[in-house]
Amino acid sequence: MQEKIAIQGIKGSFHHQVAREYFGKEVPVDECQSFREVVDSLLTNRSISAVMAIENSTAGTILPNYALIDDNNLQIKGEHYIPIFMNLMVLPGQKISDIKKVCSHPMALLQCQTFFKDHPHMELIEDTDTADVAKRIREQNLKGVAAVASKAAAELFDLEILGEGIQTMKSNSTRFLVLSSKNAAPVVTGANKASLKFVLENKRGSLVSVLNILRDFDLDMTKIQSVPVIDVPWKYAFFIDVLFQDEEELKKVLSILSELTEELKVLGIYKNGLL
Repeated sequence: MQEKIAIQGIKGSFHHQVAREYFGKEVPVDECQSFREVVDSLLTNRSISAVMAIENSTAGTILPNYALIDDNNLQIKGEHYIPIFMNLMVLPGQKISDIKKVCSHPMALLQCQTFFKDHPHMELIEDTDTADVAKRIREQNLKGVAAVASKAAAELFDLEILGEGIQTMKSNSTRFLVLSSKNAAPVVTGANKASLKFVLENKRGSLVSVLNILRDFDLDMTKIQSVPVIDVPWKYAFFIDVLFQDEEELKKVLSILSELTEELKVLGIYKNGLL
């Protein structure tokens, strides 16, 4: 029996789509209502791996998820990007003018702001999951209520799409991380990307010193994100992603960075999902 993959949301959600594309269409999933529950699924061995959204090209970074990964010592073993097409769906036989409420995940609503500005009669209500709203509309026969979700959700719950591709940015895409618990982290062959976390002393030029090391070793930094350090006002941790060609060179960089930083953690070494 294939072991489960934890996802945020239910079948028909974007996380479910990623799990199917990354692990195979028939992958069994542990449906979780929150990212916190996704982490718990890993830590209690309900699942062997997990899929977690980390950033969107329109709405930006999901900062709390960095904390969940870091605080629970999860390991990044892969990543996957998908284009996000938001669709407005309802019980069949309704018109746009009939819709009074639209429920969806806050990130989904945020990505469709322009569409909703053009339809001010719709009340926007934040919910836990895109597909779960679609399921609820079908099960409870909710008229006058719409969901914003994927086409897969519309097909799965037999809903009619009134607005297709309503996201503001038509090139909208989301990056998802594939995670495991630290004890179950595999060695990824052919890895060429690393995710690191470091904390610096509060002194002039400390961040520049780190960036210079990356430059000197020809590492391509694809992302840098600062996150406040809890209980230490105005102190920040930095999360970075770098591309590398030689793992031995990466080890040298990590050795140097361990001397320059107060704290250094390798969150994962894996394959670049864009290649």
